[in-house]
Amino acid sequence: MRVHNKLIAEFIGTFWLVLGGCGSAMLAATFGADDGINIGLVGVSLAFGLTVMTMAYAVGPVSGGHFNPAVSIGLFVGGRFSGGQLVPYIIAQVLGAIAAAAVLAIIVKGNGSEIGTLASNGFGDASPGGYNLFAVLLVEVIMTAAFLFIILGATDERAGTAAGFAPIAIGLGLTLIHLISIPVSNTSVNPARSTGPALISAGSDSTALVQLWVFWAAPIAGAVLGAILYKMTLAGGKFDAEA
Repeated sequence: MRVHNKLIAEFIGTFWLVLGGCGSAMLAATFGADDGINIGLVGVSLAFGLTVMTMAYAVGPVSGGHFNPAVSIGLFVGGRFSGGQLVPYIIAQVLGAIAAAAVLAIIVKGNGSEIGTLASNGFGDASPGGYNLFAVLLVEVIMTAAFLFIILGATDERAGTAAGFAPIAIGLGLTLIHLISIPVSNTSVNPARSTGPALISAGSDSTALVQLWVFWAAPIAGAVLGAILYKMTLAGGKFDAEA
């Protein structure tokens, strides 16, 4: 597959992730709350998981379905991805996230509303639950490490079912991660997902842009940790139901 096809696939996949995940948070999380029909935290968590799962099936065979700079870096550390494509992948992912946030901002303004934060990530006053910097760093590192561990395990050819079922495990893993960490950091585990909303919402609130470094540093550190842990615990062994 040609490199430009892979980059287009990563752009589209990341666009869908940010539009679907952040869009559900902005447009549907509290819509109809008085009537009890809003999707809430559970719905937003499912939306993020479903975006990754659906695009992993749609374009995974083209690009590998990363949609996340931390995932690309983690797969590189895990020996599953070429370093020569790392920077182009990250650029495509970030551009996809920015484009999605821009589209979402236009949609949000469609009923006269302010664009707000576009579901940006943050700590302190910018955290949904008011969590401090240390708590946010800790949760982002651990959740991203777990995400990489899931990805590497689900896509390991020795698992036998990886080709057909890996996107389901990965999508459900991301759903669980959001269920745990939305109250803490609004859940990043993805520097591109954080960058798009932070940049587009900066005109109305620059807090997310000021705090953006956290949501590059922590997910990348977590991804590297997850890849190292996977290599240490599973990469040299065998899948054995009787072990």
